[in-house]
Amino acid sequence: MPRVNRTVVLSLLLISSCAFLLFQLHYYRKYVSKQSGLHVLNPAGHVTSSHVQWQTLKKFLALAQHFRLPLFLTDVAALSLLSQDAVRQHDRMMREPHCSFLCTGHPIISFGLQTNLWKYDPGFLLAAQQKGFELLELRGEDPRLASLDTLSGEELPLHFLFRLHSYSIHVVLLYERSGNYLWHGPVRLKANVDRSFAPFKLLDYGRHAGAYDRPELVLTVLDGLDVRVPRNVSGFLMQRRHARFLECRYRDARSFLQLYPEDSSAAAVDFHRKAKSLLHLAAQTLAALHIPFWISSGTCLGWFRQCSIISYSRDVDIGIFISDFRSDMVAAFRDAGFSLRHKFGKVEDSLELSFLDNDVKLDIFFFYKDGDMAWNGGTQAKSGRKFKYIFPLFSLCWAELLEVKVRVPCETLDYVMANYGATWSLPVKSWDWKTSPSNVLENGVWPVAEWAELIQVY
Repeated sequence: MPRVNRTVVLSLLLISSCAFLLFQLHYYRKYVSKQSGLHVLNPAGHVTSSHVQWQTLKKFLALAQHFRLPLFLTDVAALSLLSQDAVRQHDRMMREPHCSFLCTGHPIISFGLQTNLWKYDPGFLLAAQQKGFELLELRGEDPRLASLDTLSGEELPLHFLFRLHSYSIHVVLLYERSGNYLWHGPVRLKANVDRSFAPFKLLDYGRHAGAYDRPELVLTVLDGLDVRVPRNVSGFLMQRRHARFLECRYRDARSFLQLYPEDSSAAAVDFHRKAKSLLHLAAQTLAALHIPFWISSGTCLGWFRQCSIISYSRDVDIGIFISDFRSDMVAAFRDAGFSLRHKFGKVEDSLELSFLDNDVKLDIFFFYKDGDMAWNGGTQAKSGRKFKYIFPLFSLCWAELLEVKVRVPCETLDYVMANYGATWSLPVKSWDWKTSPSNVLENGVWPVAEWAELIQVY
C-alpha cells in the first residue's frame, strides 16, 4: 500500500477549508445580507435581531463617546429591567444573555442628553451619518426666550432620531429652566417630515413636554457597553410617569394685560417679590416631605390668565390631596420659618391650614376625592359654618410660576371655570370666599363642642 504523503493531505484539507469558508461568505453576501437590516451570526450559527440591535448600539455609543456626548439611558423598558426582581425574571426568559438589558425587543431605544453639558456639535451629527446612520432632527421654539414681550423664541433642536438597520435611537434633549429643573419639548412633526422614519407612536418621550429634576448619574456596564444610568432608577421612572409640562399661555396673557395693565405700584412689586420667595420656600418644604402640591384658587388663576401672580390677591393658594397629608407638616413649615395662622377642620373632613411668611399668607387647601369629583372645605371661624367647593376630578401637570417649578391641574380651564365661572377672564377685586365662587356649597356647621379642636386661630 503506497505511503500517503502527510504534506499533501494537509494541503488538501487546507484548500477544502478555504473553499468552504469562501462558499459561506458568498452565501451570506448573496442571500442573508439582502434581507432587511444587518444580520450577525451568533455562536450557534443563527442570525438574531438582538445581535443587530446590540451592534447598532455599540456603534452609536462608541461614536457618542468619541464626541464626549454625555448620554444617559432613559428607555423605560431597559430601565425597568434594572430592578433586581425584573433582572432575575428576565434572565430566566432570555435565550441570548449577551444582550439582556438593552435589547428589549422594541425597534427603538431612548437616551437623554443634558444640553448644559454639551455644546451643539454638527460634527457629531455628520460623523453619525458617515457611519451609516440616517438622521432626523426635530426642532421647536425655545420657551425660555418667550415672554410677555417676545411671544416667539428662536428654534432649537428638541429631539434627534438616528436610524440604522431598521432600529432607531431616540435622543431627548433636556434643557435647563429657570426653576432649576430639566425640560424637554414635545415631538411635533411638520408637514415635510417622513412619518415612516421611526415608530413615533412607540416613543417614550415627546407626546407632551416634560419636566424632570436633574438626575444623579452613574456609569455602569450593560451588555458589555459603557452606559450612564440614573442612580435612582425607580425614582426616575416615577418622575417620567408624571412629567407632563404645561407652558404658560403667553399670547393670551399679553392680550389680557393689554386690556388690564398690571399694577406696577411699589406695594404690588413688593408683594410679587415676597410671594415668589414664599412659593419657593413652600415648594422646598413640601419636596423634603415628598408631598406633591399644586397652585390653586387665585394663584392658579393668575398663572393661567396672566402668567403671573395676581397682585391684589395678597396671598398664595396651594392644594394637596388629603391622602398625602402628613402629621409633621406643621412642624416642617415652622422649622422653615413659617408661622401658623389657623387650622380648620380635621383630616377626615375639610382640613385647611394657613401660614404666614414675611407678611404674605400661604393657604393650604386639602382636597378629598369623591367619585368623579374632588372638593375642598372652608370654615368661617366666627360662626362655625362649613362650605364645600366642588371640582371635576383632575390630574396634575408641571408648570413654572415666578421661576418656581410647580404643579397645576392638567385640565386647567375646567378647574378655573369651576371656581370662577365663565367670566374667569375678567378681573374681580371684590371677592367673597363664601359666596363668590361658582362651585361653593353650604356644608353644615361644626358642633360647638368641637370648636376648640376644629377652629384654631393663632
